[in-house]
Amino acid sequence: MEKRERFASRLGFILISAGCSIGLGDVWRFPYITGQYGGGIFVLIYLAFIVILGLPIMSMELAVGRASQKSIATSFNVLEKKGTKWHWMGYAGILGNYILMMFYTTVAGWMLGYFFKFATGRFVGAGNEQIAAVFGELIGNPWEMTLWMVLTTVICFGICSLGLQEGVEKVTKIMMAMLFILILTLAVKSLTLPNAGAGLKFYLLPDFESVKKHGLWEIIYAAMSQAFFTLSLGIGSLAIFGSYIGKERSLLGESINIAVLDTFISIIAGLIIFPACFAFSVDPGEGPGLVFVTLPHIFNSMAGGRIWGSLFFIFMTFAAYSTVIAVFENIISFAMDLWGWSRKKAAIINTIFLIVLSMPCILGFNVLSGFQPLGAGTGILDLEDFILSYNLLPLGSLIYLLFCVSRHGWGFDNYLEEVNAGKGAKMPRWLRGYLTWILPLIILFVLVQGYINFFG
Repeated sequence: MEKRERFASRLGFILISAGCSIGLGDVWRFPYITGQYGGGIFVLIYLAFIVILGLPIMSMELAVGRASQKSIATSFNVLEKKGTKWHWMGYAGILGNYILMMFYTTVAGWMLGYFFKFATGRFVGAGNEQIAAVFGELIGNPWEMTLWMVLTTVICFGICSLGLQEGVEKVTKIMMAMLFILILTLAVKSLTLPNAGAGLKFYLLPDFESVKKHGLWEIIYAAMSQAFFTLSLGIGSLAIFGSYIGKERSLLGESINIAVLDTFISIIAGLIIFPACFAFSVDPGEGPGLVFVTLPHIFNSMAGGRIWGSLFFIFMTFAAYSTVIAVFENIISFAMDLWGWSRKKAAIINTIFLIVLSMPCILGFNVLSGFQPLGAGTGILDLEDFILSYNLLPLGSLIYLLFCVSRHGWGFDNYLEEVNAGKGAKMPRWLRGYLTWILPLIILFVLVQGYINFFG
């Protein structure tokens, strides 16, 4: 049997696991959801859910990975009791990773495309309408979107094919270091813009008018689902990194480190975007286009804006690529665990496979835009996101949770022993009641309420 690969350093594990979570959920989705739900009050509720929902499930995913020394494809087979069917979760996890990449590679490609547009001066002197039109032109052109998606897929599988330490770990460390430097620099720049104070107030102070407008339940649900989705829980995309580490550190402690890094990036992204929105009179509840419409204004107003814009979007690309590389590593490990393929063979076959799988999402914006699977105004990306975000992530998280607390699964004592092995914060035994009875109900609530919001 081939020896399991290992990370070269603990920092590598934390940065890559955080990189899996740090992605467009933080720098793209978090600011616009915060804007839609009234700023400060949403942020407070979101932070609470990271602690009570995100941390326990992350620790469980890592524990299953470390105890089994396998990816989600075969980890349940190793740990389940004879005659049980937990290993069926492996198929759902494999499916989830592929579906995520069927649309994520396209959105990551948009970031790369915008970097080139800034670098080549496409936005110089552009006004409001022209800036908004650039995004419309991009999604209306299937050839251009395919180019950026193919480049993204080839680059990220290329990095994974070099190996865990030489490819994934080395490249992610460099990308994450650059991401931190640039996001802090941009935040400082944004905070010095005129009227930045009004943006900070909107972002950090609770707005009770917003509670009246949306209703507290809707804000709580939005914060809960964002906490859930930002950490990429439920499809084993973190479990794989548990399988690459030793038992020197407790997994709750490592989960806290990952969640803190992920949340830090989300909060700083807000410090870039909201002061800028108020400085340029842009609606902070703009929605998904916030990054593509708002930020080019800001860069145009700065001295050296073309350079700032280019840098921002190359680092948006890094944020997206950190997730793509992490999930591609998982996808490669499926083939290695299930069929004994070499890393290079798994990378080459999956590169071709994922390029083909990503085409429906791209064509859904143009050639197939008449196909509106979930009602007027929706596209293929919405359908893929719905299958993943509203179904596979919460269901997968529920299965991980039940597997770790149920005597019919791996069992609470085995989970507790694994999660608490090593130095660092320990999962207390007295939380067993909460993990067994209350947390499953919270996840079921996320699942059911998601359907009500979506179809209601």
